[in-house]
Amino acid sequence: MQENESNKIIKNSKVADSGGKMIFENATLCSQLLRDYSGIEVLKDVKPEDIEDVTERFIPMFTEEREADVVKKVHLSGEDIFITLIEHKSSIDYNVNMQIFRYMAYIWEDYENQMEAKHPGISHTKGFKYPPILPIVYYEDSPSWTADDSFKQRIALGNVFGEYIPNFKYILISLNSFEKEELLEKRDGLSLVMLINRIRNAEEFKELNLPDDYLSSLLEKSPQDVLGVIARVTAVVLRKINVPEDEIQDMVDRIKERKHMALFDNFVGYDVQEERRRSKAEGIEIGAENLLIRQVCGHLTKNRDIETIADYLDQSEDEIRRIAEIASKCAPEYDVDKIREELNKEKEAVK
Repeated sequence: MQENESNKIIKNSKVADSGGKMIFENATLCSQLLRDYSGIEVLKDVKPEDIEDVTERFIPMFTEEREADVVKKVHLSGEDIFITLIEHKSSIDYNVNMQIFRYMAYIWEDYENQMEAKHPGISHTKGFKYPPILPIVYYEDSPSWTADDSFKQRIALGNVFGEYIPNFKYILISLNSFEKEELLEKRDGLSLVMLINRIRNAEEFKELNLPDDYLSSLLEKSPQDVLGVIARVTAVVLRKINVPEDEIQDMVDRIKERKHMALFDNFVGYDVQEERRRSKAEGIEIGAENLLIRQVCGHLTKNRDIETIADYLDQSEDEIRRIAEIASKCAPEYDVDKIREELNKEKEAVK
């Protein structure tokens, strides 16, 4: 759309930095969605540079409650373009078909006005064509999506008057419709965002357990703007499950700095909030020892060496080696209290 017409746009002052908008404003993640998740053959070679964000042009039709929707103009080979409309839903919406229908009519009307401004009367000619619009619903909640995907099904007597009713389907992309292994195989930034975004509690975060090679490949190859989105999505999810802010900031920094090694291991095998409650009850020193022991044990379950663990936890190799040697005798249960007692016995013996 023409930039010199941007002054016609009515700004929505309440647009928030919501999950869907945060993700799909990014051209790389949007291209991954179209290329790897839509299942449409003609889109298999779409690149970030083929995508133009025109969301702001259509903000006047977004209600305050539906501020996460994005509109993209996608350039295919030659002069061909199509418009993709991505609806972000955090709960099941049975009227989504009608919402999309209104959007489509608005987008086509805007296209017609643009073409008429350039070539008066062109929309009334036989050869004039409107661009195709691909509607996508990106759904983040856990219950299965049960809304109809066909517009005609939303209209009474649709079977009787079917040929007189506009009809289309939208593509549903649901976070929970993919198995973990399916997402890991894609090895792209969107797959990691989807894996993180469907976490609802600390237990699910502990069970994330992402392979080292997956994280290594993804964080090394992703552009910096994608890492920024991954970091922001991660921070939002961690705050929802009450992870302390210093822990969140550490993980955000590691993502942005491409430090993939053991990225999520601090959250494997223990509950941060519970650990902090125990720290208050047992004393700060004991709590800190327990935390370090649990972190080391988490790394040992990944078969990481002493040097790697020491580097990640910012501890001396001698300290990590002492803990690891004792912990190895308790594997695979890793009784933290028993390991701490053995460490204290060693300290007393040295004295």
